[in-house]
Amino acid sequence: MNVLFVCVGNQGRSVIAERLFRRAVGERHAARSAGSAPGFATHPQVLEALEELSVDASDHVPAKLDEERIGWADVIVATCDDACPVVPGKRYVSWQIEDPAGRPLPDVRRIRDEIAGRVDELVTELG
Repeated sequence: MNVLFVCVGNQGRSVIAERLFRRAVGERHAARSAGSAPGFATHPQVLEALEELSVDASDHVPAKLDEERIGWADVIVATCDDACPVVPGKRYVSWQIEDPAGRPLPDVRRIRDEIAGRVDELVTELG
């Protein structure tokens, strides 16, 4: 199963979700992330919060949500609020998670942990 995690900037929520999903599923499923208006780099607090779990996302480069990525995906998970794009014709999951941009590390940890719980539920659902 190919899972695409999306948000607006592809700098926070979708990165956390993609990296935690990859760690959880190993080779059973594939994951990518993208943004409707990608920024330039992953938020530093996001990198730090993931590193605390021994997850390295330092190589992440925000990517544009495009037809190739949409075509690749079996499941699209929107990690953001109403600003997230809806992609018709795909299995679509909406999580509506708070944006970690500019938030202090304790807030980013809380957001990371919320995403981790949702990723665990998704992994269980996908098998």
